[in-house]
Amino acid sequence: MRIIYRYKELIAKLAVLAVAAAALGINPSWAQAASLTQMSDTMSRLQASTASNHTILFVTPTGVASTQNITLTFSAGFTGIGSLVGADFDFAEGSSGTCSSASFTEKSVVTSSPSTSQFSIAGSGQVVTITSGGASATITAGRCVRLKIGLNATDTTGSGPGTHQITNGAIGSSDTIAIAGSFGDSGSIAVEIITDDQVTISATVDPTISFSISANSVSFGTLSTATGRWATSGGGANASAGTDPTTSNTAHTLTVSTNATSGYVVTYNGATLTSGSNTIAPATITGDSDGAPNSSQFALCGKATSGSPTVTSGYVCSTSSDYNFAASTTTTLVTKTSPASSEVVSVAYLANIAGAQAAGAYTTTLTYVATGTF
Repeated sequence: MRIIYRYKELIAKLAVLAVAAAALGINPSWAQAASLTQMSDTMSRLQASTASNHTILFVTPTGVASTQNITLTFSAGFTGIGSLVGADFDFAEGSSGTCSSASFTEKSVVTSSPSTSQFSIAGSGQVVTITSGGASATITAGRCVRLKIGLNATDTTGSGPGTHQITNGAIGSSDTIAIAGSFGDSGSIAVEIITDDQVTISATVDPTISFSISANSVSFGTLSTATGRWATSGGGANASAGTDPTTSNTAHTLTVSTNATSGYVVTYNGATLTSGSNTIAPATITGDSDGAPNSSQFALCGKATSGSPTVTSGYVCSTSSDYNFAASTTTTLVTKTSPASSEVVSVAYLANIAGAQAAGAYTTTLTYVATGTF
C-alpha cells in the first residue's frame, strides 16, 4: 500500500511540474502530450485538382520548445508540397489561445539551417515540417499558431509573397491534415474536396436612355424695345446686362441619363418666333448677356448645372453669354462622350425687338431630341 501511495505522489508532482513547464513555454520530454484545439484549415479553393492557399490555425496546449518540430501531413491526394519554397510559408504565433481574436506575430523563417532565433520550414512528399532552430525560436504554451501556405503567405525575410500553392486531389472521403511532431501535441483537420466550388452568376443590363424637359410652355411676356427679355415659365423677365440668365431666369431644364458607352447628343429644331408672315430674326450674340435692345433678335443658350455635359460653343450661358439660334435646322446643343446619370442642362431664351417690329402674338415650337451613342 505504501508503494502505491508513493507512486501516486510522484505522478502528482510530475503533473504539477508539467503544468509549470508549459506555462513557461518549456516542453520537456517527460511532459505529457496534449490534443491540439481550435484546429482549422481555411482554403482558398475546394475544387478537385485545383491549386489552393491554406490558412491553418491551432492552439498548442504544450507549446514548442527549442529544436522541437511540428509536422503537418497532408493526405495522399494533395500534390505540390515538395515544390514549396520559403516565401510560400508564413508562420506566426498568436497573442492568446483564442484564434478568432488573437493578433499574430510572424516568426523568422528559413528553408534550412536556421539560427537559434529562426524556424526552418520545408515541404517534402506529403509533409510540411517546421523546426525550431534554438532557444529563441519557441511557441508559448496555450497560444494559437497560424501557418499560411501559398499566395497568401508573406515572408518576414522580405522575399514574399508566395508564388506556389498546394494542389487539391480528386474527390475523396478522407482529405485530412494530420498535425504531430516532437513538440508532442497532435490533432487532425478534415477538409472536403468537391467537384466544383464556384457559382456562376449572370445578369443583363439593357441599353437605356431617359430624357425629360422640365417645362413644355414658356413665355417672354410683352417684348419691349427698351430692354431684352428672358423667357420663363412665369411669363418672362427683363434682361439684365452682366447677369447669368440661368441663375434666376432659366426657362426650363433638360435632364439626360444613359448607359450608352459613347454618351449622348441633344439637338433642337424649330422656327424662330413667328406671327403670321412676320418673324423675329434669329441672332448670334457673343459675350453679351442681353443682346442688343431696340434690335429684333431671338436666340438661346444653355449651361451645365449637374454632371459634366458639354454645351456647344456659341450657346454657353454665363455672365457674358453667347447666344445663338439656327432656324428650322437640326442643331446640336449638348454633347457627352461617356455614360451619364441625371445630367442637367439649364436653357435660357433671349428676345429683343426693334421699334418697327410688327405687332402680333409671336410663337414657335422647338423640338428637343436626346440620342444615345451606344
